[in-house]
Amino acid sequence: MGNTLQNYVAGQWVNGTGDAKELLDASTGEVVALTTSKGVDFEKMLSYGRSAGNKYLRKMTFRERGLMLKKLALYLNERRETYYPISYKTGATRVDSWIDIEGGIGNLFANASLRRKLGDQPYYVEGEPVGLSKGGTFMGHHLMVPKTGVAVHINAFNFPIWGMLEKCAVNWLAGVPAIVKPATLTSYLTEAMVRDIIDSGILPDGALQLICGSANGVLDFVKTGDTVTFTGSATTGQMLKSHPKLIEESVSFNMEADSLNCAILGADAVPGTDEFNLFIKEVRKEMTVKCGQKCTAIRRIIVPENLVEDVQLALSAQLAKTTIGDPRVEGVRMGALAGHAQVREVKERIAELRQQASIVYGDPDKLDLPGVDQKGAFMAPVLMVTNDPWKSEGVHEIEAFGPVSTIIPYKNLDEAIELANRGKGSLVSSITTYDNNIAKEYIMGSATHHGRILVLNRDCAKESTGHGSPMPMLVHGGPGRAGGGEEMGGMRGVKHYLQRCAIQGSPTTMTEVTQQYQYGGDYKLSEVHPFRKYFEDLEIGDTIITHKRTITEADIINFANVSWDHFYAHTDVTSLEGTTFEQRVAHGYFILSAAAGLFVDPGKGPVLLNYGLDECRFLKPIYAGATIGVRFTVKEKLGQEKKDNDDIKKGIVKFLVDVYDETGETAALATILTMIKNREE
Repeated sequence: MGNTLQNYVAGQWVNGTGDAKELLDASTGEVVALTTSKGVDFEKMLSYGRSAGNKYLRKMTFRERGLMLKKLALYLNERRETYYPISYKTGATRVDSWIDIEGGIGNLFANASLRRKLGDQPYYVEGEPVGLSKGGTFMGHHLMVPKTGVAVHINAFNFPIWGMLEKCAVNWLAGVPAIVKPATLTSYLTEAMVRDIIDSGILPDGALQLICGSANGVLDFVKTGDTVTFTGSATTGQMLKSHPKLIEESVSFNMEADSLNCAILGADAVPGTDEFNLFIKEVRKEMTVKCGQKCTAIRRIIVPENLVEDVQLALSAQLAKTTIGDPRVEGVRMGALAGHAQVREVKERIAELRQQASIVYGDPDKLDLPGVDQKGAFMAPVLMVTNDPWKSEGVHEIEAFGPVSTIIPYKNLDEAIELANRGKGSLVSSITTYDNNIAKEYIMGSATHHGRILVLNRDCAKESTGHGSPMPMLVHGGPGRAGGGEEMGGMRGVKHYLQRCAIQGSPTTMTEVTQQYQYGGDYKLSEVHPFRKYFEDLEIGDTIITHKRTITEADIINFANVSWDHFYAHTDVTSLEGTTFEQRVAHGYFILSAAAGLFVDPGKGPVLLNYGLDECRFLKPIYAGATIGVRFTVKEKLGQEKKDNDDIKKGIVKFLVDVYDETGETAALATILTMIKNREE
C-alpha cells in the first residue's frame, strides 16, 4: 500500500477526505500512492494566493524574481537524481525522465536569465514612447504590471514536472503565484518535487499551492486578474474554456491541446541521403519516446508517394530494434504507457483509424515481452498507412495518444501543405529537406496552421533539439485544434501574466513613473559629473550640459582618412547635386565620437567601462562651421548581481546622449551603456 499524497493549501500540507484513489506503477501494477482532494477548500486556496503570494511577489523586482528562479533551479538541480526512481514508476525511461525532470529545471534557468531584459523594477516598460503633441509636453507609454490574481495550472499526465515548472517559471517571473493541479495519474511525482520546493524556503508564502486529486469546482472561484492554463485533450479544454465563471469574470485562459502533429519528408530526401536517415530517426524517436505520449509527438508521416514503401520498411526496421519493458531495466528504450486506461483508449483510437488505414508494423493486441510483468501498461509501436489521404478524414482527426503514427502519401509540395493543414491546427510540424526553397515554400504555406515548424537537415542535425522539444524562449502552442494558446516564448510568455496599461502625461511625469528618462523631460542638473558618482548615487534625469565644439572641414577630412570612410557626401563636394546635402557633411560616427570627447570625464572614478551602444539616430546633418554640444542624461539603471565573492559590485547605467547644434535642435540621439561600481560597503 502506497503513501497518501497530500495537498498543499494556504501554507499547510493537508489530507483530503473520503475514499482515496489508488495510483499504480505503470510497469508492475503495484500501488504507488493514494490520493484524494475531497474536502479541500479551493476558494481558500485562491484567496490565499491573491492575499499572500501575489502581494509579496508583485513587490519584488524582475531581477529579484529572476534570481529567485535561478536559486530554485540550482536547488532542484542538486536533487534531480532523487526524482528519477519516482519517474520510472510512471512508465518513463531514463531518457523520458530526463526530458521531464531536467527539461523542467532548465525552464527555470532559461526564464531566470530574462531578468536582464526585464529590468530592475516590479513592472515592465514596454516598447517605445509615443509623442502625443506638437510641443512635446504630452506623451504616452505602455506599462505592464503583474496581474492581481493567481495562475491556476491544470496539467496533463505525461510530464508531471516539466508541465509544472515550464508554466510556473513564467508566472513567478511575472510576479504572480500559482496553484498547480497535476493529472491525478502521475501526481505523486509532482508532489515529491513540490515538497522539496516548499522545504527550500526559496519561494514566498502563497507562491505555490498544490492539488493532488480532482480539482472539480476550482474554476467556480476564479476572478478577474486570475489566469487559467490547461494542457490536455481538446475536448476537455473546450469544456473548461466555456466555464461560466471564466466568461463572467473575463478570466484569461490559455489552452495547449493535444494535436495531430505532422512530419514532412521533402521530395529531395530520397533513400541514401542524410536527410532520409534523419527523418526515419526522428519519426522513430517521436513514436517511442514517452511511448508517444507527448502533445508534440508525430501522428502523421507525410511522404512523397514514390517513397512510401521505403519509409515503411526503414521505419519498421528501426522500430523493431526498440526494446520495450520496465524502464528500470538496463537496455530498455521504451517503457510503459502511464496506465491501463491509456492503453484501452489508444486501442480504441487504433480501431477507429483501421477503418481508413492499414497496420503495417506492430499489433496493438499482441506483445511478447519475456521476463516482463504483464500487469504493466505496455504496448508495441503501431505504424499505419493510408492509400487515400483525401477520403481518409480520420487520419487527420483521430489521435491515438500513444506510439501510433500513420504514413500519408503526397504527389507534390502543394498537396503536402494541404494535407499538413488538414489537421486543423497543431503544436508543431517539421520538414526534413536540404532544399531551402522547399523549406521556405512549406513554411509560407503551413505557418498559419502550426505553432512551430522545424526544418531538419544535415547542417543542424547534431545540435537540433528535434521535432518534439519546445524551447523555453520560443512559443509553445498552436492555432485551431491545438487550442490557440501560447506558453513560454520568453518575453511573450511572461506578458500573459502582466496587465498592459497605456499611461499618458508630461515627459517629466512619465520619467518618474517609468523610472526611464523620457525625451523632453526636466533635467536634474548637477555640478558633479555623472561619471564621478557611484551606481546607487545616480538618479534618473541626472544631467550635465557639456561645453561646445565647432566642427571644421579639417575634422571631416581627417576622420575620413582615419576611418577609411570616403563616402562621397563626406569627401566629394562635386557629387552633392540632387542629394539632401547642401555641402560636405560630417560623418555621423565622427559627431558621436566628438560628442564622447565632450561628455567623457577622463579621470579614474566609479566608471569601469563602456558597455555598448543601444540606439543611435542621426537626425540632422552637421556641416563644417556648425557648433555642437551635448545634453548627457541618466536614462535608466540596471542593477547586477555579483558572479562570485571576488566580483565587483556594479550596475549598468544607460545614458541618453543628445547632441544639439548652435540652433538648439537635436542633431543626433544615442543611448550608451556604462558599467559603474557601487559604493564600497
